[in-house]
Amino acid sequence: MYAKVFQYKFPSVTEAKVAASFCSDNLGKKITKYHFQSLNIMIGKEGDLSIFIKFNTIDKLKKFEQESSEFIQELKQTFVFKENQYAGVFVYNYESEATSALIKMTTPV
Repeated sequence: MYAKVFQYKFPSVTEAKVAASFCSDNLGKKITKYHFQSLNIMIGKEGDLSIFIKFNTIDKLKKFEQESSEFIQELKQTFVFKENQYAGVFVYNYESEATSALIKMTTPV
C-alpha cells in the first residue's frame, strides 16, 4: 500500500476547518479519477490539518503526484500555512470494517 501525506499547520483551528472543507470537496472529486484506496482528512486542536491518501500501486500514486500541483497551488493562494508533504509505503496498517454483526430479534406482540 502506498500513500501521499500532506501536513499543514494553520494559525488557528477555524482556518484549518475551512481548509479541511476545501480539501474534502476538492480531493473527494478526485477519488474515482486517481483510484484512491482511501482518503482521510484530520484536524488537530492546534490548527493542524493532515491528509492521508492511499493507493494500491505506485503508478497510481505517481500519476496523482504529477497532477496534484493545481490543488496545492489553489490551497496556497487561498490560505496561509506551513507545509510538509511526502510519499511513502505503509509498513503496518490496520483498519477494522465499520460493520455490525449484531442481529436483533424482536417478537411480535
